[in-house]
Amino acid sequence: MVSVSLSYQFFVHTELVPHIRWLEWVINTPSAHRVHHASNPEYLDKNYGGVLLIWDHLFGSYQAERPDIDIRYGLVHARSSENPFVIAYEDFWHMIKEAFGAGSVGKALARMFGPP
Repeated sequence: MVSVSLSYQFFVHTELVPHIRWLEWVINTPSAHRVHHASNPEYLDKNYGGVLLIWDHLFGSYQAERPDIDIRYGLVHARSSENPFVIAYEDFWHMIKEAFGAGSVGKALARMFGPP
């Protein structure tokens, strides 16, 4: 299954395949996966499914690619360093600092497990 999933990932990482709306009710398509990689505010935290998009429809995290919004790939904010160790752990460190400065357990949990 891992080999099948990874082979399928090769297909969804292309811009050559157009939007296939009817197929996106069940499986991931290149259009839906472009939304997953976008850093536009309208597309953040959407389309998590690697192969099946049915889960995104069920949990409300599905977003179709919109023709009026050009997809912007990349990060929401610039990295503070070129150091690979800093890049790998910087967001985790910021999340821990925010949780300890939250003021209550509920707010700390929201910072750890809530949306970005």
